[in-house]
Amino acid sequence: MDKTFQDSRRGLPTRLIVLFAICCSSAAMPLTFTGPAVAIPAISRTLGGDPVALNWVTNAFMLTFGSTLMAFGALADFFGRKRIYVLGLVAFTVFSAALAFAPNIIVLDCLRALQGLGAAAAFSAGMASLAQEFEGTAQMRAFSVVGASFGVGLAFGPIASGAMIDALGWPSIFGLVVALALLALSMGIPFLRETRNPDAAGLDWMGAITFTLALTLFTYGVLRGPAIGWSDMTVAAPLIGSALLMIGFYFFERSTKHPMLDLTLFRYPRFVGVQLLAAAPAYAFVVLLVLLPVRFVGIEGMNEIAAGQLMMALSGPLLVLPIAAGVLTRWLAPATVCSGGLLVSAAGLFWLSQTPVGSAPSVLTIPLLMIGVGISLPWGLMDGLAVSVVPKERAGMATGIFSTTRVAGEGVALAIVTAVLSALTKSHLPSALGPSSAEIAQRLVTGDLAGAQTLVPPGTSIGLVQDYSDAFSSLLWILTVITLITATVVLVSLRNVTSDLDNALGEEEVEPSRA
Repeated sequence: MDKTFQDSRRGLPTRLIVLFAICCSSAAMPLTFTGPAVAIPAISRTLGGDPVALNWVTNAFMLTFGSTLMAFGALADFFGRKRIYVLGLVAFTVFSAALAFAPNIIVLDCLRALQGLGAAAAFSAGMASLAQEFEGTAQMRAFSVVGASFGVGLAFGPIASGAMIDALGWPSIFGLVVALALLALSMGIPFLRETRNPDAAGLDWMGAITFTLALTLFTYGVLRGPAIGWSDMTVAAPLIGSALLMIGFYFFERSTKHPMLDLTLFRYPRFVGVQLLAAAPAYAFVVLLVLLPVRFVGIEGMNEIAAGQLMMALSGPLLVLPIAAGVLTRWLAPATVCSGGLLVSAAGLFWLSQTPVGSAPSVLTIPLLMIGVGISLPWGLMDGLAVSVVPKERAGMATGIFSTTRVAGEGVALAIVTAVLSALTKSHLPSALGPSSAEIAQRLVTGDLAGAQTLVPPGTSIGLVQDYSDAFSSLLWILTVITLITATVVLVSLRNVTSDLDNALGEEEVEPSRA
């Protein structure tokens, strides 16, 4: 056990202050995700940029955040969790402030990537530090509270960002992020204690490099594909390179003595089920946090405040239901709660697919609420389930693996879903548009309806909004099917997880066949 954890005299008030600091930094992370999504049309009007550059406003952050979580988790275990948390949070604060002054879209994309690195360090180290402060059911409750704080950021991010954009312009959305980060620093520096894993062996550099490069090349290729064609070498080469690097990552992790990703954990169905559960919200929920604001503001012509208010129906349930999910496990198995929630989300996705672009907000509210309610149930249990699969001393690795699966999965899902929506939109456009149909589809997907209309030949009558609406409905059908399949697999793989998560680790180690 980590020797610094043996101090049982650490008082509850101090641990609650640490929890509040972690919650503040956790709430800032989704704001950096939902805020720019609402602001993309405004950013496009101010800084310009082609559709690919505008997509990177979101993907640059998601890519660096998701691909480096495991690496920073390992560094936190080795160098000290408080040290990595503070350094990461300082970097996150600096780059968030700098984004407000970005002179062009390229600089903004680069700063978003750097912001993601700081966020990854702060998130991994913060969650690992929290695992040292609480034990047993208290730990489960603490992680549920962090999940709820993450939900606060998601719930209020769209409406707060919309109001700030409308009143002060898009650069102002990063002010709230900076304020939360500074609040977290003011409590984290004096009250967090330094902990580390005495058995940690440092960073698996080859694993970190190959994994990060593989995700980078994959995302780049997927984003470029719809615009220039999948057979183009500038698309095919990155995708092939990504596959080769993932193969290399697998062999590096098998051969190294202290891997960044312990592949032996995949022997346990429970561990595999938790990782799949981590990726489930990406397709059922997270991609909508980006696609819907673009649709509402860029295509349907809502102002940012109205779009933010409508998005509250989707993200609002995360304010309270993650904690309620923990209470439900007193009577229901975690697998039942999680898979049941995913089924509710699938029903909401199907309902939303029946609402075309231009539908009244009152028509959209109920399906959006269903999606949010459904995803909130597994959201409250995921972090606690993830921490239960490894010893406390390896909490950095546990949170790193789980968070990487979740966030990297979200980044990959966003790139894939954006590409699919672009392809579906292009397929619905009339063939008379010829080669320009690909660029028109790309502009529609990024909310640039005016730019798409300029590419339509004069005198041609084409219902661009209707074509986009049909494509969006088809995409929601696909997401419905994916969510249904995920719900089934999660129910099967986690069916033996009892509500007493305190015994999860012991059962894995003593009786792995029961997993």
